[in-house]
Amino acid sequence: MDQVLTGDCLRQLAEVPEGSVALAFADPPFNIGYEYDVYNDRKSRADYLAWTSSWLEAVRRVLKSDGSFYVAIGDEYVAELKVRLDALGLTMRNWIVWHYTFGVNCKRKFNRSHAHILYYVMDPKHYTFNAAAVRVPSARQTTYADRRANPVGKLPDDTWVLRPQEDESFFRADSDTWYVPRVCGTFKERTGHPCQMPEAVLERIVAVSSNPDDLVLDPFAGSGTTLAAAKRLGRRYLGIELSEEYAECVRQRLAEIGEQRKEA
Repeated sequence: MDQVLTGDCLRQLAEVPEGSVALAFADPPFNIGYEYDVYNDRKSRADYLAWTSSWLEAVRRVLKSDGSFYVAIGDEYVAELKVRLDALGLTMRNWIVWHYTFGVNCKRKFNRSHAHILYYVMDPKHYTFNAAAVRVPSARQTTYADRRANPVGKLPDDTWVLRPQEDESFFRADSDTWYVPRVCGTFKERTGHPCQMPEAVLERIVAVSSNPDDLVLDPFAGSGTTLAAAKRLGRRYLGIELSEEYAECVRQRLAEIGEQRKEA
């Protein structure tokens, strides 16, 4: 625990004890031609889906009986991933759609401005969901002064609007929508990895689907955002990264979080 392993995720996952992970978050390569340093993001469709089936099954093996599994994926393969996750006996809780206004510019189709997060659990009757950690005031409270409103607020919707023009707090007190920007090249949060998840999104996922000291797994550690969120929130973490260069950057990022805590 509390380390970043370097190497192929299938080989490394085989060494992780069965039923040890409370929460897994995966943001795998989308197979759309991103330029990684050592990974080929241009596999044939058949090879990519065969590999996808293997790593999904490997992650399922290490999940606890009450564990949760989030997978971020693009349009091209989201349906195939859902079919495979269903076949593994997992239960979908939400199909989350991100919409961000700072989209990817396209020349011969509508601009890409959304992504998907599939949220699954091992057991639909027994899983961690810390509702109090993510509740927000509802419109009944903030706009209509409706006495029927739940005084503790409501859970956020399953559509998250990611907007770069919002303030640094990310989650406005009067909104149930996730206003979080894509991590663009000019953002202070940027680490240099070509596909970086926003910290605020991972912090909310870790907060709602795990408890302190739980083990959080990211089989494609990338820029280390999942692990950084887990460390900040007092969870144990385990990351796997194919690239030694990316893995070393993640270790440095995690070390800086430790230094920030000492200074605080």
